[in-house]
Amino acid sequence: MSRFIDRRLNAKNKSAVNRQRFLHRFHKQIRRAVADAISRRSVTDIESGEKIKIPGRDTSEPVFHHGLGGRREVVLPGNKKFVSGDRVPRPGGSSGQEGQADTSTDGIDDFVFELTRDEFLEYFFEDLELPNLVKTQLAREPVQKSVRAGYTSDGVAANLHVLRSLRGALARRTALSAPYVRKKRELEEELETLLGHEEEDDPRIEALREEIAQMQRKIDGVPFIDTFDLRYRNRVQAPSPTAQAVMFCLMDVSGSMDQDKKDLAKRFFLLLYLFLRRNYEKTDVVFIRHHTVAQEVGEEEFFYSRESGGTVVSSALELMRDVIRERYSPREWNIYGAQASDGDNWPEDSNNCHLLLTKDLMPLVQYYAYIEIDNSDPKGLWSEYERIAAAWPNFAMRAIGEPGEIYPVFRELFKKKQA
Repeated sequence: MSRFIDRRLNAKNKSAVNRQRFLHRFHKQIRRAVADAISRRSVTDIESGEKIKIPGRDTSEPVFHHGLGGRREVVLPGNKKFVSGDRVPRPGGSSGQEGQADTSTDGIDDFVFELTRDEFLEYFFEDLELPNLVKTQLAREPVQKSVRAGYTSDGVAANLHVLRSLRGALARRTALSAPYVRKKRELEEELETLLGHEEEDDPRIEALREEIAQMQRKIDGVPFIDTFDLRYRNRVQAPSPTAQAVMFCLMDVSGSMDQDKKDLAKRFFLLLYLFLRRNYEKTDVVFIRHHTVAQEVGEEEFFYSRESGGTVVSSALELMRDVIRERYSPREWNIYGAQASDGDNWPEDSNNCHLLLTKDLMPLVQYYAYIEIDNSDPKGLWSEYERIAAAWPNFAMRAIGEPGEIYPVFRELFKKKQA
């Protein structure tokens, strides 16, 4: 038996491979634990890691053991108390009282495992996607991707293609030694003819043998492998087609949206923004706030501005339409929309929203999601949007009444469709 002792210094990520194996093996249990942790979190804590517990029974290793049945004899060394035929009583529980089992625990502690921030987000977003992401176009800044480009005679040792190099060496040896092999074969045939008709001491026989040995030395002199034979894998940078997508975030900040309702809407958009930034690096996000007037704003102002006023929802839809016409051609972009409102709107304006969506926006967008905050008393905007949802399969609408409903609604809206 040989023993190998690794005395190298441990690297910073020495357990990275084992960690990935663990995550792969207990994928279902970790996903379940992440789902439980999500229900206890606020949106502001979504980017941190998480300590999760995996039941001890799930971490048990498979073992080989004797099956039931048959007759077994076991010798226990040091036995002075029992004889053949005695029944051994069951050991006492962990409480220390003999004959009583401790029913408060199964005897195996849960395995506590800490997920990093990136691992937690990976499990949280792994089964989510932007629906109907089908249009592909070279982005304005093409993404460079490393692609194979055959083989080259120059390169680093790590890219050496051994099989291709040996194949080239074999071809070179065959080509260079072919004249000597052919000449040697002719000399051997001539020598065989002389040996059949002449005496062994014939000088011509000795001369042929010397010439055959000379041909063999020339054949052996061809090197097995040469630097000329070495071939390296060649890779070049080529532009890679990427899917271009833009997400329009429309939030109602009118007077009817009190601070609690705005907080729910901001939490939903914060989760959506984090999802887009993590899974779709090249996705543009357009933030639109509206009361009586809609305005395109930046990320900071969208989430933290305290501006308020009356309610004209159609102003946000009109601005979204104008921005699409100016900057995002539907032939090149996957266009998405997400709108959050409490449903309170001028009665005549709700009909305007219906017309804007059905005529101008729904034919252009891949997917449109409407979130109504505090839907206990549905208003005119909800009924108008129900008509749109019945006519357009790429329109979805949900209601959120409390913070605990944000995660289930978000996952339902962006759940990855099975192929």
